[in-house]
Amino acid sequence: MAGRPPAGLEWKAVGEGEQRVLAQLLVLTARGWRLLVDRQWSGTPTANADMLLVGPGGVFVIDVKAGGEPRDEHAAGLLAATKAAESAVASLGMSPVAVQPLMVFAGRRFDAGLGRIRLLGEHEIGPVLLSQRHRLRAESVRAIADHLERVFPGHVGSAVEQQASSVPERHRQSTPDGLFDLEGLRDAALKSAMGAPIEQWMTFLHPDQVALVRRNWSGPARISGPAGTGKTVVALHRAAHLARRTTGRILYVTFANNLPRVQSTFLRTMAPAVADRVDFRSLHSWAQEFLQERGIPVRLHGDKAETAFSLAWKNVGRESRLAELDPAPAYWREEIDYVIKGRGLTSFEEYATVHRRRRKASLHRTHRQSVWELYEAYESLRGERGVHDFNDVLSFALAEASRGRERPPYAAVIVDEVQDLTLVGVRLLHALVGDVPNGLLLVGDGQQTVYPGGFRLTDAGIDIRGDRGQVLRTNYRNSKQILDAALTVVADDAFEDIDGLRTPGRRDVDLTYHEGDVVRVTRPTVDAQDRELLDALRSLPDGALADTALLCPSMRAIGHYQRLLAQAGIPVCQLEHYDGHAVDAVKLGTYRRAKGLEFKNVFLPQHDAVFANGTAADTAGGTETSQTARERAELLRSQLFVAMTRARDLLWLGSVTRVSEGGTRS
Repeated sequence: MAGRPPAGLEWKAVGEGEQRVLAQLLVLTARGWRLLVDRQWSGTPTANADMLLVGPGGVFVIDVKAGGEPRDEHAAGLLAATKAAESAVASLGMSPVAVQPLMVFAGRRFDAGLGRIRLLGEHEIGPVLLSQRHRLRAESVRAIADHLERVFPGHVGSAVEQQASSVPERHRQSTPDGLFDLEGLRDAALKSAMGAPIEQWMTFLHPDQVALVRRNWSGPARISGPAGTGKTVVALHRAAHLARRTTGRILYVTFANNLPRVQSTFLRTMAPAVADRVDFRSLHSWAQEFLQERGIPVRLHGDKAETAFSLAWKNVGRESRLAELDPAPAYWREEIDYVIKGRGLTSFEEYATVHRRRRKASLHRTHRQSVWELYEAYESLRGERGVHDFNDVLSFALAEASRGRERPPYAAVIVDEVQDLTLVGVRLLHALVGDVPNGLLLVGDGQQTVYPGGFRLTDAGIDIRGDRGQVLRTNYRNSKQILDAALTVVADDAFEDIDGLRTPGRRDVDLTYHEGDVVRVTRPTVDAQDRELLDALRSLPDGALADTALLCPSMRAIGHYQRLLAQAGIPVCQLEHYDGHAVDAVKLGTYRRAKGLEFKNVFLPQHDAVFANGTAADTAGGTETSQTARERAELLRSQLFVAMTRARDLLWLGSVTRVSEGGTRS
């Protein structure tokens, strides 16, 4: 505060406008807020701030100015004080996003931003503070304020402190002496998040993970771990933390195109001051825009590309040796998409020797020659039509990013669900930031792969040795009942993660939540199961539909349940349109669309229908399970596992027992 005497802040020395600001803050203390003024920033000589305010909205580091304009030295001092406060509360397990710097100008009326600092006039400060999203319970406010008061003691004889203390006791909540029990503080935060809408729960950072958000890495890093361990939450808080620590933009990428909208909403709610500095994009949409900005033409046309492949299969593949292994063209289209083009292979000799990760069909050299001929036919027919496919977009973008010209202005790139990307996609994102410290963070879990094919990080030239590979082992989402049900599906499916480690399907994790239930409903017909489904949805408590999802394995099933819920008068929000804001409707989508999300209640009707026909296929012996069929079944199990582990409080599993003569569920 301008003109503050070094011995302490005297109320009579404060100007009239500044007194009005202080008066508004003092009023908040009658609502359970704690105001700490004129603090000593020991060990932080560049720090400069007048007050620390702790309330339901978090911790606010406040500098009050008597009018005028913000100057660089003022901003630097406030940011230094904010960084010191962040470090102080980190020991309590509090996320950096809950600490916000405010510069308040007496006699002014405005609301603006200066980097991560929010600039407010004296008329705006009260409403802004009261409108903050609630992060802390009353006991947490007291505990954190007590802790900050010890770390940053006040100057002796501060008259403003005395003024704050003079607010009548009946208007303030009493504050117990001593620091609140740390474990109790963490339990209170967890309890508060559990009771909040699911959108708020999905951004709750467990105190044990705060250090990971704030860590400095010397190069590319990776965070892995089983479902429910909070990988995406850590990534979101990491994005906010880096946005506050750097001047460049942060790119946050996923494979699915519905997640960026949701994650952008979450970050804007968590850390509005830096939300505009983080770009949330799906990989392909970002790559298309990147190429467009550089004048590189891309003629993406999925239907024409699909027609080109169908003709290539008809002309080259259908009568080749490939049909002996799998007569359906889908497997071989995946071979081209995820192995040849997905890995950026340009010659047959490369393909002839490449290890086809997560592909189970054993291909001899003659088979690979047939695949290559199919690939060349497809490329020729696609070229004749003058169109590109999605793999071309990534390949073009990688070539452009590798040319050594000016890179996009990203200080860091965060990749969520990295296991779903192709090798070319990972190389592209690595090329944007290289191996700079804190530049590339890869987040994901190989067990939750929902697309065929795979790669190793070493294939992309990414080294995460040492402490740059972190594995989370505590599940904060699923109860033992829910997790056991999901693990039973994939228990026999060992998998190779992108770090190259072979991992069993059933992994040991620590559980923190124990109240989730599994309900299994088996009926002879689809109609009978659907009636049970509607009854279960209607019996949910008031408001629970907003925290509920109904997930299906296919778009055909989505259509069926869209009609069923509409006829029953149950509101529906398609997951592809969901943007992260709370909506009083059942979220309806495919297993794949649910990746990266979680819900209090998850309903999976006909959840085992995908396995109704078994995995056996005709082979030379007539009874042996084909390699391609086993691979498809494993991928379906992985998708179902993902859907099941989205549930926190209730997992509803529907089954239909009657099978029609055609081999499908009636």
